[in-house]
Amino acid sequence: MKSPKTLVFLSLLSCSQPSKTDPRSLAKEIESADLAMSKLAGDIGFNNAVLQYADSSIVKLSEGKPPIEGITAFSKSYDHEKDIKTISWTPSHAEVAQSGELGYTWGTWTLNLPDTVFLGKYFTVWKKNARGEWKVVLDGGNGTNPPPN
Repeated sequence: MKSPKTLVFLSLLSCSQPSKTDPRSLAKEIESADLAMSKLAGDIGFNNAVLQYADSSIVKLSEGKPPIEGITAFSKSYDHEKDIKTISWTPSHAEVAQSGELGYTWGTWTLNLPDTVFLGKYFTVWKKNARGEWKVVLDGGNGTNPPPN
């Protein structure tokens, strides 16, 4: 039989450790995944990076275009060799459902071209797969006006 001190210690220890479904710690996970995807975009291109993180059921929303549904359709929708590598983004907020299975990030993106810088906002919906990996199920965004001088 465990002593009362041991039981109290174990109870306190379990309270101080975030559970695997703690929404705050899971939000940090998808924020990290989002930042890693942005970094990867600089190396292999925007769409190639999204494809690496995509769930098989991904829906990609793009300004002025119909939705692209499914990983196969998304993969066929762009030239893999000429993908944009000068885009980056930073999440402003991440949140995960209490169930720990679905969450979202949103933030700002920047596209640097030789003579122009484009800015915008984005959102990404993430779903945890059976292996515990966060995958993109919905992604989209829009352009915004440049900041005032």
